[in-house]
Amino acid sequence: MKNHQIAGSVNITPLEERHVKGICHLIDRMGIIDNINKDLISAVKAGDKVAIAVLRMLKSEFKYKQIELGHDLTDDDCIVVLSSAAKKRRESIESFTKGGRDDLVAREQAELEMISRYLPEQISDSQLEELVSNVISEVNASTPADLGQVMKNIMPKVIGRADGRRVNEMVRKKLGG
Repeated sequence: MKNHQIAGSVNITPLEERHVKGICHLIDRMGIIDNINKDLISAVKAGDKVAIAVLRMLKSEFKYKQIELGHDLTDDDCIVVLSSAAKKRRESIESFTKGGRDDLVAREQAELEMISRYLPEQISDSQLEELVSNVISEVNASTPADLGQVMKNIMPKVIGRADGRRVNEMVRKKLGG
């Protein structure tokens, strides 16, 4: 069996090379839950109380969702949970700001920032506008009465990448409502 040389002086067999590549592939594909578990361990070691609380809350939310669905969560399921948690934080920030509770606003913003790390990158306005236009064309929507049909078709495409309120406003604007 022929040996391969990796990283200068380390010789490995082709079988070992496939094993290493397989492990690297798994590491590259680490899911959201795996990343949260890893970050929770780091937060506990560092004594970061905010991170510990947020990550434990997320793990709890994931467990509830897993029980509700009756199967292990996919990353898409996790994104739904994370999007919901982020939305709750944004609404709380809005309420606490109106109530003059700056201490609670700061806490909610820290939690939102932590949750946002695990969400996919937000879609730009131009990308969202293009997607909205495409969906409107697909469903032959032309009036504000078609809003529900457009939203039903577009939300699965932008879940976790755009806030529902933002999508709704753009669809209304495009439909003339």
